[in-house]
Amino acid sequence: MEFSLEQVRELVTILNKTDITELTLESGDVRLSIRKSETRMVAAPQVPATITAAPATTTAIENPPTSPVAPTPTIADSLPTKKLIEITSPMVGTFYRSPSPDDAPFVEIGDTVKKGSTVCIIEAMKLMNEIESESSGKIVEILVDNSQPVEYGQVLMRVEAI
Repeated sequence: MEFSLEQVRELVTILNKTDITELTLESGDVRLSIRKSETRMVAAPQVPATITAAPATTTAIENPPTSPVAPTPTIADSLPTKKLIEITSPMVGTFYRSPSPDDAPFVEIGDTVKKGSTVCIIEAMKLMNEIESESSGKIVEILVDNSQPVEYGQVLMRVEAI
């Protein structure tokens, strides 16, 4: 049995939501070990884990440390100091702006949303998960293109609170 990158990402996401610090799966001659690291990055949400796959030899793949990078100015940076709320991805998956390819997007920049209204869909492991706004406000940024992969904790949109 082989593990796809998507399956490994989903396992890491689940592992990070629990108190479990290490998980090892074996099937035939393949062994997959996922271990939480001791330190967490604060600047960029990343999945802290060590992944080892061993059919014949052991190979370690670790998240490389990221160096701080000056943020690129965005539309939100030029706005007056109003409260911006970030809508983040609760999982690893694929971002979709509309319920189907032929439908209009859930929201556009400038649209007003109410708390609990659907703003996008994240597909994870063949399941469509509706992402809702956590507050009422106006969409000021959409940071992800349609059909693009997203990571856990990645900012998808920014909403100016009303």
